[in-house]
Amino acid sequence: MTPNSLLRFGAGGILLACAAITTSLGATGTGDANRIHWVPVQAGQVKIDGKIPLKSGAYLPAKREQKHDFGIVLILLGHRYIALDTKARAAYYVLPTELEAKGDNFESDDFAKPDRVIPSSDWSLRDVGPAELIQFTLQDYGAALEVELPHPPDLRRGVRFR
Repeated sequence: MTPNSLLRFGAGGILLACAAITTSLGATGTGDANRIHWVPVQAGQVKIDGKIPLKSGAYLPAKREQKHDFGIVLILLGHRYIALDTKARAAYYVLPTELEAKGDNFESDDFAKPDRVIPSSDWSLRDVGPAELIQFTLQDYGAALEVELPHPPDLRRGVRFR
């Protein structure tokens, strides 16, 4: 055996090992690929007709909470969960039995199905400084709903205290 043949075998072995690891990781991750991991928004507020309900909360997908992308939001309004798709400007009802509790977090499947749409109108999405404000009217309540989600701090610029 020449040193070049050993080198070729070594590189081929490394590539084969990498391919095996990649396929094994892909096989284990496919079951959870469609699952959404919801994390609570600590300073998020939900208001109905300008008043905060006794029981309310806002949740974002785990990967989205560090970004300024509030495309999908899960809100708790009393004993009712509502999924908001801000890009499609649609609200979907969510059954509590479909949410799998993991401590303070939830896991679920995607709720964006045409048969779950809650009639809504007057959608408004605005950046109000330190937060993103989502306003719309739920037709079944006949009430205006506001969801305020704080922007995560941008730590890339550094924070200066005086």
